[in-house]
Amino acid sequence: MRQRARDAYLVVAAQTGDRAAFALLVPRWHGRLLAHALRLTRRRDVAEDAVQAAWVEIVRGLPMLRDERAFPAWAFRIVTRRLMKSFGRGALEIGIDAAEAEAEVGDAAVAGESVILDRTDLGRAMAALSPVQRAAVALHYFEGLSVAEVAVALEVPAGTVKTRLMHARAHLRTYLKGVDHA
Repeated sequence: MRQRARDAYLVVAAQTGDRAAFALLVPRWHGRLLAHALRLTRRRDVAEDAVQAAWVEIVRGLPMLRDERAFPAWAFRIVTRRLMKSFGRGALEIGIDAAEAEAEVGDAAVAGESVILDRTDLGRAMAALSPVQRAAVALHYFEGLSVAEVAVALEVPAGTVKTRLMHARAHLRTYLKGVDHA
């Protein structure tokens, strides 16, 4: 919650022209936006290009953002749009290097499961998901976005996000049952 409040403050300050605030906002979000693009494309070159172009759009659009709390979903949506605009929807189905795409995830618990997974188990499980399921899971569980915010970020209806999350959880549960936790 503190992070969201700080981000909201930085967004408001940046909207008023505070360059120092923007200089703090960029490093806080660049890695997260890049991770999102990697989850969708699994190609570093494509992801980096999309995020670079997205930052240009973010800089231009930031003064018009009405609700500073909407910045996360808005920024993720810009990256998603950039990927689709520049590389087509097909870019979301490209699969190159699963380990690289999920390297930033770290230790985490899969939603509702009591077992804590190490980075490798979770990375492999996430890599087994489709790009759109992987993005929905990461945005909702790792980034803490609500279903509505994920829907905005991915430009799909909230019901589609719920369906993707349901199928992803089922897939992850099945996949992870086979992982030795001893």
